[in-house]
Amino acid sequence: MARIRHIVFGVMLIASLSVISEDSVVFTETELGFIQSHGPWPPVFEGDSSNRLSGDPRAIVYGARLFSDLRLSRDGSISCATCHVPENNFVDGLSLGKGIEDGVRNTTTTSNLAFNRWFGWGGDADSLWMQNIRPIVSRAEMDGVQAVRNLHESDLEFGGWFMELQGEAVQQSSDEEMLVLVGKAMAAFLETQITGVTSFDRFRIALLSGDQRQMQRYPISAQRGLKLFSGRGQCSVCHFGPNFTNGEFAETGISYFTSKDVDNGRFSGIENVKTSPLSLLGKYNDKPQSGNADKTRFLRKRHDSFGQFRIPGLRSVAETGPYMHNGSLETLHDVVGHYSHIDLDRLHTDGQSILKPLNLNTTEIDDLVSFLKSLSDDN
Repeated sequence: MARIRHIVFGVMLIASLSVISEDSVVFTETELGFIQSHGPWPPVFEGDSSNRLSGDPRAIVYGARLFSDLRLSRDGSISCATCHVPENNFVDGLSLGKGIEDGVRNTTTTSNLAFNRWFGWGGDADSLWMQNIRPIVSRAEMDGVQAVRNLHESDLEFGGWFMELQGEAVQQSSDEEMLVLVGKAMAAFLETQITGVTSFDRFRIALLSGDQRQMQRYPISAQRGLKLFSGRGQCSVCHFGPNFTNGEFAETGISYFTSKDVDNGRFSGIENVKTSPLSLLGKYNDKPQSGNADKTRFLRKRHDSFGQFRIPGLRSVAETGPYMHNGSLETLHDVVGHYSHIDLDRLHTDGQSILKPLNLNTTEIDDLVSFLKSLSDDN
């Protein structure tokens, strides 16, 4: 009787494995190479050499407070967390951000910023702390230059911490120095905001190790979407690495006209970062000898950077719509559909030659969306 049970179990196991084989998606060697490049997650973060507060536990605590402090805005109505809502994956869910005035760009998530090379849709900042200063000084967003000084003078705890770091009285420090301290403290906090492990990450490990049982826990539609993403769709060419981005800029066939003007994207971003006293080329870089400013030093404006925007990381992308620099695409289905039927006439004549209409069918679009949804962590 026992022998019969073993035989039956063996037959069932063979049948089960044959089902696994039939249902599994087969990846090419090239596709496997891209898949392998998307991990491990999270990568090791060794800190920001330009920011002496990076990794400082006190700065992380104060940075978290500052991130939600309404007193950083001119009228006390807006904090960073007003637009980058922690409970909403650090976005506001609006097509265009809204500060003291209406914005012209979509609010991006502040998750995983520790791994960025450039910051903002146009790359107007070359460090996270520099990017944190931009909305505070912008008249359209927080307009909080004087508010920062008022905060230092009215908040004894923060004022004391500031003096401890600066080694001088608050009154002797310039507005710019205080803004830099605020920006660096918030950067220390935001560096800790890393999304968790996803079902894709578990599938990647299982796929590379040949763990068939674990692989079967990953939806077959997501597997087909991953194959499209890494293969025919060529999405991995721009969205590669553990954070699913090359960290650079590209045209997307989305209009750069706004309700107010023309958004030059990277073209203006290069000029802004090169001329700013807050860039890594300036005096506030805490470790210039490390070479961290080389990327900015050798940056040059190019005609084809006009209308280019930063390629965002895709982790938790399903939770951060609407999409594109102007928030013009509401859902992931809209985004995939846009790239599937992209109008090449909307690109520069010397634009992104890699972008071609994919002409995906409905099932293929659904599969790609299923894969993108699998990049959200369990929480």
